Amino acid sequence: MRNRITLFFASRPGIILAGAVIGIIAVLLQKAGNPPNMGVCVACFERDIAGALGLHRAAAVQYIRPEIIGFMLGSLVAALLFREFKARGGSAPIVRFTLGILAMIGALAFLGCPWRALLRLAGGDLNAIVGLAGLSAGIFIGVLFLKNGYTLGRSSKTYASVGWIMPLIMVLLFLLLVFRPKFGEVGALFFSEKGPGSMHAPVVLSLLGGLLIGFLAQRTRFCTMGSLRDIMLMKDFHLASGVAALLISAAIVNFTLGAVRFGFSPQPIAHSAHVWNFLGMALAGLSFTLAGGCPGRQLFLAGEGDGDAAIFALGMIVGAGISHNLNLAGKPDGIIEGVATTGGLSAEGMVAVVAGLAVCIAIGFSMREKW
Repeated sequence: MRNRITLFFASRPGIILAGAVIGIIAVLLQKAGNPPNMGVCVACFERDIAGALGLHRAAAVQYIRPEIIGFMLGSLVAALLFREFKARGGSAPIVRFTLGILAMIGALAFLGCPWRALLRLAGGDLNAIVGLAGLSAGIFIGVLFLKNGYTLGRSSKTYASVGWIMPLIMVLLFLLLVFRPKFGEVGALFFSEKGPGSMHAPVVLSLLGGLLIGFLAQRTRFCTMGSLRDIMLMKDFHLASGVAALLISAAIVNFTLGAVRFGFSPQPIAHSAHVWNFLGMALAGLSFTLAGGCPGRQLFLAGEGDGDAAIFALGMIVGAGISHNLNLAGKPDGIIEGVATTGGLSAEGMVAVVAGLAVCIAIGFSMREKW
C-alpha cells in the first residue's frame, strides 16, 4: 500500500493533484479571512512571524501564521510515515543563511514569493506577470551556474536531534499563537490590529490547510523554482504540471467566488513599479536556485530532517526583519483622496536588491568545482 501511494505521488497525476489542492486551499483560506491574493505566501507569512516575534516593528504585518507551522509538520508526518525522515546537514550553512536573507529581500521587494505570484495572477493582478518573468530570469542565471559546476557541497547524515529542532520550533510557535503570552511591557509577542497581519483565517482551518499542503508537497517534491529549473536543465515538465495546476485551480475558484480583478493598479498588497517587481523576483529566483529550492520546498525539506533547509528558512525570517527595519520592503499602490498612488521601493530598497544580485553572482562564481 505504501509503495502504491509513493508511485502515485511520483506520477504526473499525483503532482497535478497536489498543485490543484494547493491552489484550492489557498483561495479558500483567502475567503476565510487571509489577505486578498495571499491565501498562501511563504515569504509574507514568514515576515509576519518575524514581526510577531519582534524582529521588526512594522505593526501591519505581525502574526504567527499557522500555515507555515502546518507546512513543516505536515511534511514531518509524511516523512515519518514513509520512512523518509533523515537528519542531515553541514552543506555550507552560512551561505544558505545568507541566501535566505537575500531571497527575502527580493521577495519583499516584489511583495510575495513564487506561490503568491501565481495566486496574484490567478486573481487578475497583472503585475505578477512581471514578477514571474523576473523569477524566471533569476532561475536562468542560477541554472547557468549549475551547468558550470556550482555546488554548496554535500550534506551528511547527522544526529536525529538536528532534524527535530525546526519541527519542535514550529510546535513552540503554535503554542505561542494559542496562548499568546506577554513578555514584559514592551516585549513580544506582537499581533497586528490592522493591515495584512490582522487578516487571517481561523487558526484551525489555517493549520489543517498547511498540514495537508505540507503532506502533499513532501510526497510530490512540489517546488515552483524546481519546475523552471528542471525545464531549463532537462526539458522536464513534471513539476511544472503541478505549478500549472495550482494556477488553474486557483483561477477557477477565484472566478467562481467573483474574486478576480484584472489590471495593474491598484491591486491588493501589490505595486506596479515594474522594474523593481522584475529585479526583486530575479534576486529571489537566483537565491532559490543557488540554495536548491523555493521557500516552500525549504520548509518541506526541513520537515523531513534537512538542517541546511532549516538554516535557509531561518535566514528568510531574519531577512524579513532586516527588510522592514531598514526600509527595504516594497510599498503597495494605493488610493489617497481618490487619487491613485504608485508604490514601489525606497532608495535603500533599490540599493539592497542590486547589491543582493551582486552578492548572489559572487557566490555563484566562487563556489564552483570546475572553472
